[in-house]
Amino acid sequence: MTWDDFEKIELHIGTIIDVAGFPEARKRAYKLRVDFGPDIGIRKSSAQLTDLYDKEALIGKQVLAVTNFPPKQIGPFRSECLITGVRTSEGAVTLVRPDESVENGERLF
Repeated sequence: MTWDDFEKIELHIGTIIDVAGFPEARKRAYKLRVDFGPDIGIRKSSAQLTDLYDKEALIGKQVLAVTNFPPKQIGPFRSECLITGVRTSEGAVTLVRPDESVENGERLF
């Protein structure tokens, strides 16, 4: 991969505005709606965050997501962005997110 390749990946900050269960998923997951601000809008995503986060605790959290991948069909759900996370030593997924609040839509550079 080159630097030019990396620059093609659009990583933006958004705020989780809605969380629902996703019982149809093969691996335990939530369905999220994330607000990326006026230029990108609201996108849907599925994320395997059930080990560390309750639905209510996710509302209002800012996350870093890839916003320019093509949509992906996950069972009956169409995911429109990829929320970034890192696995803990126990295998749970923890979110990649800013330490301080930033405007929705801000891009990682």
